[in-house]
Amino acid sequence: MHTPIPSPPGLPFVGNVDAIDKDLPLQSLHLLAKQYGDIYQLTMFGDTRIIVNSSALMSEVSDEKRFAKKIAANSNQLRNAAGDGLFTSDSLTSIEDRLLMPIFTPASVCNIADDMLDIVSQLVLKWERFGANTVIDVASDFSRVTLDTICLTAMSYRLNSFYRESLHPFALAMADFLLESTKRGARSQLVQSALIAENAKYDADQKTLFSVADDILAQRRANPTDRQDILNILMYGVDKETGRGLPEKTIQYNVRHETTSGMLVFAVYYLLTSPETLRKLREEIDTKIGGRLFTTTDLNTLPYLIAVMRETLRLSPTAPARTVAPFEDVTIGGKYFVRKGQSIIVNTYDCQRDRKVWGDDADEFKPERMLDGKYEALPGGAFAWQEGQIALVTILQHFDLVMDDPHYELQLKQTLSIKPKNFNIRATPRKDKPRLFAVPSINKQAAAKA
Repeated sequence: MHTPIPSPPGLPFVGNVDAIDKDLPLQSLHLLAKQYGDIYQLTMFGDTRIIVNSSALMSEVSDEKRFAKKIAANSNQLRNAAGDGLFTSDSLTSIEDRLLMPIFTPASVCNIADDMLDIVSQLVLKWERFGANTVIDVASDFSRVTLDTICLTAMSYRLNSFYRESLHPFALAMADFLLESTKRGARSQLVQSALIAENAKYDADQKTLFSVADDILAQRRANPTDRQDILNILMYGVDKETGRGLPEKTIQYNVRHETTSGMLVFAVYYLLTSPETLRKLREEIDTKIGGRLFTTTDLNTLPYLIAVMRETLRLSPTAPARTVAPFEDVTIGGKYFVRKGQSIIVNTYDCQRDRKVWGDDADEFKPERMLDGKYEALPGGAFAWQEGQIALVTILQHFDLVMDDPHYELQLKQTLSIKPKNFNIRATPRKDKPRLFAVPSINKQAAAKA
């Protein structure tokens, strides 16, 4: 016999719409998980969604033989500007996947370390020149880093975000587009059609994203290169299985992908609220690297840095939820019936704080739990992982960081990902470290060292 899945009381027609905060849905899911436990369900405008909040249920519904990735309502909105790109694609065997996966292997990513350091060095120079009294919007600056990095490494295109006062129009349009996509996922079509101003802004943001993508494509056609970056592969690659390339529109869609800066912002927050952790990480970097330029080989000799990054992603996964659906009628947790095609939201944020797995201190930031090879399966793609390592090592080599407001308490801002809200810092250049005026090749140094 099956056990009914609990659900909060709802209203006629709209169901549980009022149970979800439109600006911070994650907070609502978290509070409901506290109230209902491992599993509950919500019904909105007749559409029922099951939410799982435990590590055991997350593992069960992650079985790709039984459950398929499903596009959530907010992610589905991304197709307005991101098409069937990697982030929103529900086809694991797409041509894009097969063409691009080789470029994201650790060995391939190592070859673009110099470009990553190039962008991070621009951040360092900005902070050095502004000085210790400048209040730094760290989320904004890390967004500049990640956007500039993906454009340079993937498309050999410079946004030059650190050479302008405000964010690049692409970055502003992307941020507003993602925020509105999240809100649209919780609205009915009737409500959405009535929001004339929001719809006009949404369309304008998409036009900005398309405009930048078209500019990048035009520049590449006018100035071909032999460099096998993502853009070249998308434009000229041929899928071995189908013998097909990608149509123009698909290439435009893929030009717009952004890597997340959320992990970096959360890492800085956790380090500044955990002085002993910051001391240990600084000691590891100073002992093994010191003030010299590090190599890609050095990045693999910093276990505590890896632990800090893993623990950051455990507590604050920047993509806090995902959606799956069973291929057939199934029973999960040994007692809950789920029909074929039913949406199941994996509340990653709470699943990774499961006390049955992590203990009574599951909500605390303790990188030590990630040492000695534990939990190596936690997420961390090679590209984002190396980008995060380079950024954190470089920043801690050059600066002493403090929170602008010593009494700041963590608040979240949510689009499709999460970041700390209103989190500002100050950065004082370390007196015992040389200032950075040039960016030598860390790959060449690694080769020479070998």
